[in-house]
Amino acid sequence: MTTTPEVLFVCVHNAGRSQMAAALLHHHAAGRVTVRSAGSAPADTINPAVIEAMNEIGLDLTQEFPKPLTTEAVHAADIVITMGCGDACPVFPGKRYLDWSLPDPAGKTLDQVRPIRDQIDHRVQALLAELTTTGRH
Repeated sequence: MTTTPEVLFVCVHNAGRSQMAAALLHHHAAGRVTVRSAGSAPADTINPAVIEAMNEIGLDLTQEFPKPLTTEAVHAADIVITMGCGDACPVFPGKRYLDWSLPDPAGKTLDQVRPIRDQIDHRVQALLAELTTTGRH
């Protein structure tokens, strides 16, 4: 039996991009991938426009909350996907890192958050296809 790949999404506040990415991958993977998200400087709450944008596609983030980035979370991950956390993201040898350059939804309206959500969804589905085709990262 193969182990389930683990993906960690990291952004600064863990209140927008990384939360959307984690929810989308969790939804699409249906148990085939372990998914976590964290922030290098977590906010107090998730961006309300992000919650609303995700709710539009049937994903509920109201029970989620920004989580701090820990060394343990990075160590456990097979793939670490950064979204603008810069030098605050620890780098470990042997880990696969991807940097997804995406606009920060902070301070944006629902209409401005939707295209960010859709970009993330496209990237998440491509990542999932790669993970499930190769069986590993």
